[in-house]
Amino acid sequence: MTRRGFVGVFLLGCLLAQAASMRAWADEAQAPAEARTKYVRLERDKSDELVALQTAIVRFAPSDPAQSGLTVDLVGAVHVGEKAYYEALNKQFESYDVVLYELVAPPGTRIPKGAKPGNHPVAMLQNWLKDVLQLEHQLQYVDYTKENMLHADMSPDDFSKSMNDRGESFFTMFVRMMGQAMAQQSLQKNQGKAPELDLFAALFDKDRAGALKRLMAEQFENVEGAMEALDGPGGSTIITERNKVALGKLAEQIAAGKKKIAIFYGAGHMTDIEKHLLADFHLKRASEQWLTAWKLEKTPEAPKSQPAKPAASIMPRRIPSARLSLAGRLSTNR
Repeated sequence: MTRRGFVGVFLLGCLLAQAASMRAWADEAQAPAEARTKYVRLERDKSDELVALQTAIVRFAPSDPAQSGLTVDLVGAVHVGEKAYYEALNKQFESYDVVLYELVAPPGTRIPKGAKPGNHPVAMLQNWLKDVLQLEHQLQYVDYTKENMLHADMSPDDFSKSMNDRGESFFTMFVRMMGQAMAQQSLQKNQGKAPELDLFAALFDKDRAGALKRLMAEQFENVEGAMEALDGPGGSTIITERNKVALGKLAEQIAAGKKKIAIFYGAGHMTDIEKHLLADFHLKRASEQWLTAWKLEKTPEAPKSQPAKPAASIMPRRIPSARLSLAGRLSTNR
């Protein structure tokens, strides 16, 4: 394996550890997963084999009939996915008066078509993950140039100030998650599980990208609880403060008379946003639909071709079968 390959494996290990740690923390600190709204789910077939990783579009409508006509859709997203997934989202966005989207960028930012992730470490990791899993990045295929797309996130300066005010840093969050990962690995070993072996097996699978996708999908399924845990009881910049900006933009759009509104944010943000829609905007759940972000079916193996029987003219009877067997083995093990 090349040096770049080793770096990639290390980064994937860190990402898996991060996801595992967040999941463990969420399981301890939060209510059971069944009691929480889900914006990411795994679809399985009758044999319990993974079929797809899916994200939700959940529609909310006013509890008061006098406000009929207003709908707010929470469109959860994963930042790397199938091209068809982002094309389906583009089609969905055409039906809204306004789509409020996330991106830590200066106010009014308009993302050009086919934009590439920046040089931020998180963006670089996402871009690497896209290549390893043979997926696409959200920025490259979501069409942010449409008139109804509205930036609804913090500016870099506001984001940095909020983190400083809260005493937060990416390093401290990373250390905290890695500490939880170590505890989770010990717990898994006590339960007889071996996540390292699963990763090792995936790396040497014939369909490596597919095997790694299935391994990662298992971790992403509980993203809501993981993000709640990362947010903590006092909230955080990465979830709480950014969501406040999106909700402020939502209030402005409702006041401006917009009726069909979508909030397009990472799926991990949606549990917190939903709480505010219910409590502050007096909305209620009306419906939901699911989109496939990752296809996870195993690629069927091609049937092995049977070796042709040697012609009688080149297979003299006087050669013992044992010698033929040895020759065959030597010819296939050179």
